[in-house]
Amino acid sequence: MNEICIYALIFLLSLVLTIVFTKKLIPIIKAKKFGQRILEDGPNWHKSKEGTPTMGGLGFIFAILICFFIYLITLLINEKFRDAICVANIITYALLNGMIGVIDDMAKIRNKRNEGLTPRAKFILQGVVAILFLVSFKFTVGIETSVKLPFVSNAIDLGFIFYLLAFFILCGFVNAVNLSDGIDGLASSLTLTVGIFFFIMSSLNKTPSLAFLSVVLVGAMIGFLIFNSHPAKIFMGDTGSLFLGALVVSFSFIVNNVLLVLLYGFVFLCEALSVILQVLVFKITGGKRLFKMAPLHHHFEKSGWSEKRIVFVFAIINLIACAIAYFVYYEVINK
Repeated sequence: MNEICIYALIFLLSLVLTIVFTKKLIPIIKAKKFGQRILEDGPNWHKSKEGTPTMGGLGFIFAILICFFIYLITLLINEKFRDAICVANIITYALLNGMIGVIDDMAKIRNKRNEGLTPRAKFILQGVVAILFLVSFKFTVGIETSVKLPFVSNAIDLGFIFYLLAFFILCGFVNAVNLSDGIDGLASSLTLTVGIFFFIMSSLNKTPSLAFLSVVLVGAMIGFLIFNSHPAKIFMGDTGSLFLGALVVSFSFIVNNVLLVLLYGFVFLCEALSVILQVLVFKITGGKRLFKMAPLHHHFEKSGWSEKRIVFVFAIINLIACAIAYFVYYEVINK
C-alpha cells in the first residue's frame, strides 16, 4: 500500500471517529447540563449561545488518540523508534494541556460563570507542562538551539536563551489558540489551515511523523466543524483549544524551526497581540480602548461583520501566512 493510500485511510479514520464521538457527546453533555457560560461584557448577540454544550474537544481528542495508538503500534513493529518517540512527545504534550483545559472547563461549570482557573494558576500549569515537553524532547529526540533565518547565511546559536524563547512561545501560542476560540468555527478553521500547511510541508521535510500528525489533525478539524461551524451545536471549550494550541506550536519542533510558528500561526499571534495591546492602551490612557473589543475577532464582530465572514477571512489570511511560511522554510533549508 503506497503512502497516499495510508494517509487517506488515516484521514478518514480521524474524520469518522471525530464525527461519531462528537455526535455521541452532544446529548451526554446536554444531559449533564455542561453548557457554555457567556461573558457579561461580550457581544449582546452571544447571549443566545448560553447553555450550548461545551468540552466538545473531547470528541476530536479521543479520535486523535485512537489514531495515534494505531500509528504507534505500526511504528514499533517497523522499529521506527525515533518517529514513535517524537509523536509520543507531541501527543503527550497536547494531552496534558487538554487536561488543564478539562480542569478549567469543569471549574467554569461548577462556578456557573465564564471564569475557571485563575490566569496565574493556568500559566503555572502550562509552564510546568512546557518545561517537561522541552526536557523530554531534548533528551529523546533532540533540539537544535541554532536559529536559522531566511537570507542569513549562518545559523545563530542561542544556547540556553533558545530554551527561554521556546518556553514563552509554547505557553504563548497555546493561549493564543485558546483566545481565538471565541466565535463558531474560528479556532477549528484556523487549526485546519495549519494542518493542511504541515501536510504539504511533510513532503518537503520528508518526516513521516509530521505527515501523520497533520493528516489526523485535518480529519479531526473537518469532522468537528460539522458541529462547530455557525450556528455551533457544541463548543470545544478550553479542553479542545488548549489541546489544539499545544499541537499547533509543537509542530515547529519537528521541523527544527520554532520561529516558524510566528508565520503559520499568524492569525493566532494577532489574536493574542490584540489582547495585550488592548490592556496596555487601556492602562496607559486611563480607560481608552484600541479595539472595540479584544480579542481581534470580537472587534470585527462589533464592526458589523458576521461570524461566518470573520472565520472565512481569518482562515484565508492564515492560509496566505502559511504559504509565506512554506517559502521561508524552503529558503532556510536550501541555502
